[in-house]
Amino acid sequence: MNWWAYVRLAGAVLGAAAITRQAWLVIGNALASETEWGSHLPTVVTNFFSYFTILSNILAAVALAIGGIWMLRNRRTADAEPAWLATLLVCASTYMIVTGIVYNLLLRSIPLAGLSDVWTNETLHVVIPLVMLLDVLFAPRRRGIPWSALWVVAAFPLAWAVYTLVRAEFITAPLNGYSWWYPYPFLNPHEVPAGYVGVAGYVVGIAAVIVVVGAFVVWIGRRRGIRPDADGVHGIR
Repeated sequence: MNWWAYVRLAGAVLGAAAITRQAWLVIGNALASETEWGSHLPTVVTNFFSYFTILSNILAAVALAIGGIWMLRNRRTADAEPAWLATLLVCASTYMIVTGIVYNLLLRSIPLAGLSDVWTNETLHVVIPLVMLLDVLFAPRRRGIPWSALWVVAAFPLAWAVYTLVRAEFITAPLNGYSWWYPYPFLNPHEVPAGYVGVAGYVVGIAAVIVVVGAFVVWIGRRRGIRPDADGVHGIR
């Protein structure tokens, strides 16, 4: 199934194209803005790279590109992917699957407001999550990794949530000039009922989803992947 390498590379190119397209739209809006806060490019660009969706899609594009290249370079062997690549793919897959779940449950009804277009939005929130799910289920030569990898999976979302909540109150929103900016409404204590208590509930709920999805991805990898036997010989479990 060396052709799967091309599936990965195609997914990487598609994801990179959608990220580039959305960045172009966001920067174009900033250049066209007539307000001081809306045209402040450093804030606009930093905000763009503060979306969990964008960061997860960047990670997914990198993981798919590296994974595809690794498969092509090692197409004459039957070895499992290296542990570092397996861990990278587990993280990227988990974040993208969670992105798809959260978007379709909490964010789909929110207007794009010129920040994206339909193709870009659907690619980043639906198509690439599906690509990563298919990679979990069908990509050959996956390596089963230890359950302790879940600590690695959880580290980035936790750091992102802390960064987002600390930074938000120091940023003027480019779109409306509010003296705060949150990438998602469910993190905004000015909108969520019960303020920070309500936000904490969303954060805990999404953290639970991340752990559950991460556990699912690791479990699938251990079920269908290749792991070292006790004597060091690789086998399919």
